Amino acid sequence: MVAHLLIKAIDRLYIKPVSRIVSRDIFGYGMCGALNMSLDTVWYFLIYHYVVAQRFIDLGVVVVSPHIATLFIVFPITFFTGFWLNRHVAFRVTKYRTRGQLLRYALSVVGSILINYVCMKLFVEMFNIWPTPSKMLTTVVSVVYSYLAARYFTFVKR
Repeated sequence: MVAHLLIKAIDRLYIKPVSRIVSRDIFGYGMCGALNMSLDTVWYFLIYHYVVAQRFIDLGVVVVSPHIATLFIVFPITFFTGFWLNRHVAFRVTKYRTRGQLLRYALSVVGSILINYVCMKLFVEMFNIWPTPSKMLTTVVSVVYSYLAARYFTFVKR
């Protein structure tokens, strides 16, 4: 039911000027991605400031910076919301079963994790950009990769 409501909302927003520029698939993926990215950013901000509280986390073997610790705490939340949105809203037509898609999605997300880690390290520690804006920039880089992986690997239309 929620998926149906989201699809209807996306269809209403897919108006003529937009439809001339991008396909319905890309627009739907973008809207789902924007929703998941917004949730990710809100969770990141809240967890960074109120759970991790901008502190370094000493795991005994390694000390994890607060921005990286927050990244790994937020990940499981957006992993499942992203999978659900992609499977039920953005890429509805597919022959793979949920388990197979979840495995493929997990593999593609490994690439996103690496991209997120490297970008956060670069933006925060090398370029001295604040963690929350760094996370937002990292998300933009990751979105391009994620769309290509979803479209041509995880949720292939056959």
